Amino acid sequence: MAARTLDIDSAWELVLSAVNRSNVTLPLPGTDKEAVKLNGHGAWHLMQPATGEAKDLLSVFLPLCRPVPDNGSPKVIGQLGQSLDGRIATVTGRSRFINGDDGITHLHRIRAVSDAVVVGAGTATTDNPRLTVRRTSGRNPVRVVIDRHHRVPDSHHLFTDGEAPTLRLVAGTYEKAKNPSIGSGVTEIPCLGDAESEDAVDPRVILEVLADLGLKKVFVEGGGVTVSCFLNAGLLDRLHVMVAPMIIGSGRPAFSLPEIDFLDDALRPRAQLINLGSDMLFDLDFTRDV
Repeated sequence: MAARTLDIDSAWELVLSAVNRSNVTLPLPGTDKEAVKLNGHGAWHLMQPATGEAKDLLSVFLPLCRPVPDNGSPKVIGQLGQSLDGRIATVTGRSRFINGDDGITHLHRIRAVSDAVVVGAGTATTDNPRLTVRRTSGRNPVRVVIDRHHRVPDSHHLFTDGEAPTLRLVAGTYEKAKNPSIGSGVTEIPCLGDAESEDAVDPRVILEVLADLGLKKVFVEGGGVTVSCFLNAGLLDRLHVMVAPMIIGSGRPAFSLPEIDFLDDALRPRAQLINLGSDMLFDLDFTRDV
């Protein structure tokens, strides 16, 4: 009997079963046949024939599934959806939807393999996102909004729908609880310093707070300023840039980073390019280990 060809739906089931696992062989969904072998260094070996879409899905998501040691630093992935000319929104802030259906599904898949999904106050206010997993299978991450000045309306989905635990990070001095835990509703955590300050939020503080709560796989979903803040601080392990076949002509740029004089100073991560269908994905690897 010919071997079953792994399709994209079965590949996604394998991804979900690989979350926080290593040194294990995963069976083909619904069978006892070996499908994917994971080692302890993030490498994987496909043991069944697969479609091109399935192979691409595994190559993008299996690295995100690696377990984080208890004493290890958080693993952080960022995401930006942009037009061909590098815009993430119009001049009025409208960004729904630059990316097509396949790009949005990809976004939900990243949520499904993450412990926490983070957005800045600007994105949360303008887009009123839910930050839940709806276009694929998988669990909802803990939702985190960086809201130092309480800019996000209390009526927004993050604070009212009850679909997933939500952390609202606000101004104040962070004090680690003796037995930190995450409630089922909205938890406000003072940790972002002086309420009167206009300085950028230190992303290291955010990761410290999340790590104390056991959230070690962090997805920084937006917006551009927030993702750029983590990138500029050297805290992104991976960055997914989804490029839509669209030219906006003006609007908000994807990246907000310090100016450089020479191309030798440009960031040059390892990269793979994946055709998602409606969008092209640049999967960028900023880790220094081989």
